[in-house]
Amino acid sequence: MFKKDTITASPKQKLKSSIQRSLRASLLTTFPLLTPHIDEVLPKKSSLEQMKLPDRVSLYVIDGQPIFYNQDNGVPVPHLRLVHRFPQAFPTIRIDRGAIRFVLSGATLMAPGLTSAGGRLPIPTVREGEPVAEGVPNEGVDGEGHWSRELEKGEPVVVMAEGKEEACAVGLLVAGTKEVKDKGKGPVIEEAHFLGDGLWRLNVD
Repeated sequence: MFKKDTITASPKQKLKSSIQRSLRASLLTTFPLLTPHIDEVLPKKSSLEQMKLPDRVSLYVIDGQPIFYNQDNGVPVPHLRLVHRFPQAFPTIRIDRGAIRFVLSGATLMAPGLTSAGGRLPIPTVREGEPVAEGVPNEGVDGEGHWSRELEKGEPVVVMAEGKEEACAVGLLVAGTKEVKDKGKGPVIEEAHFLGDGLWRLNVD
């Protein structure tokens, strides 16, 4: 989707307060771990702006910072610049060294890059139906790089890379992580936003 070095974007448009509130709520519902940082991400006195991109994608920008994008008003996907600011706030998976160059060229992320020794898929720490302390999100990453719950098809996920500190891509899962473990093959993310792509290079000023 963003493979091209340059993307044509429409001029920024300021959004009504009601739309801003609804987008803020959507962001917090999708990423509960972003809650402590939400006033830093979307300062109350700043206005959220929208840029329309090809393929019915909307990019949301605040104070010259890209925050997230969505397609057809679907689930919000964080821009990598936001992920780099708050890396602990988003569900993650990790690819092995061998998959890095493919992901950074815009190729479909395939299951073997995650199921190998260098890859990391979630290891659930809370069983389904188990009570969780109220207001405490039961998710996070362990010391080994495993997310604490299985991720479902259609969820946004951040892609970390073996041996690297910062996330290299983000996208929507086309298969749930349990299915990826069970099958060990097939596509996992088909159209990622990755470091150096057109969305990363886009001038939002």
